[in-house]
Amino acid sequence: MGKIHRHHRVLATALMLMVSLCAHAATLQVVTEDSSYSALEDGKVVGVASQVVEMTLAAAGITDYHMTLYPWARAYDIARLEANVLIYPMIRSSGREDSFKWVGELERVHPMFYKLRERRDVWVASLQEAAHYTVGVVRDDSRQQYLESKGFSKMVVSANNLDNLRKLITGQVELIPMPEREAREQCADLHIPFENLESVFALDELSKGLYVAMSANTPDEVVEKITAAFARLKQNGTVDKLIARQ
Repeated sequence: MGKIHRHHRVLATALMLMVSLCAHAATLQVVTEDSSYSALEDGKVVGVASQVVEMTLAAAGITDYHMTLYPWARAYDIARLEANVLIYPMIRSSGREDSFKWVGELERVHPMFYKLRERRDVWVASLQEAAHYTVGVVRDDSRQQYLESKGFSKMVVSANNLDNLRKLITGQVELIPMPEREAREQCADLHIPFENLESVFALDELSKGLYVAMSANTPDEVVEKITAAFARLKQNGTVDKLIARQ
């Protein structure tokens, strides 16, 4: 009987080791959205944050990965629900803290409400006043989550940042929350002058770090390797230099 138990223990240990090795060897999914930090060009994901991630993975010795651009809600769900997923760029908030493993900060962002400059009837001096207007947001974005928590009920949800800005331009919404960098790049993508927009209210509570993160079910050894590689690039100034590029 003792030999049988020992045999079972050996088999169980071997099985656990195989599962662990498979998890560590699994192809890493790298997911992002179309933004001022990442975009799709000729079938390849590019952008300043994408470069940071590629350099980080190279420094970590990870070559088996697949980088894909999705609508934000899809990218967010993949990273929230699946193992071996790296997601970027993502606001680090208290509501997300325990749902992901955090690799490192790309930069801090300072979102503001923007309106069309020609809309003299839109005037915002407080968050409460902003709630009276229709606000465009991106599905499952931290700004949508924040405004919902503040009781905003007149929100129009888009799948991505460009669609959100289009709704502002066509008058479907009256305000959109975004950092200046994002606003400038989205205007350039739509071939409209940034000066057509006007910032009307700073969302100070949303001034937070924009991060690279990993799914909670990713093995700690993988996270630690990637985190250490990112930290080296951050320390030697590579991250800041790349992110500063427009």
